[in-house]
Amino acid sequence: MANIKSAKKRILTSAKRTERNKAVKSGVKTAVKKVNTAIAAGDKEAAKTALKNAASTIDKAETKGVLAKNTASRKVSRLSAAVDKMD
Repeated sequence: MANIKSAKKRILTSAKRTERNKAVKSGVKTAVKKVNTAIAAGDKEAAKTALKNAASTIDKAETKGVLAKNTASRKVSRLSAAVDKMD
């Protein structure tokens, strides 16, 4: 355990940040999974609404610094291409 006051504070703040980042990443994964299940079910309308929610979630994660800009763009692009490919 750290003895210096600033080191103790860093431990606490990094733990808080880690928990917040985990929650945001988990939300992104859930949103992506919803899009993929709608695509697998063949429901285009549900896939479009899930894609809209997923894109919003991913963009928020990017804004918060949890995801890098290119990673967020790639995820949204791949999801939208998969939804567009549906017949």
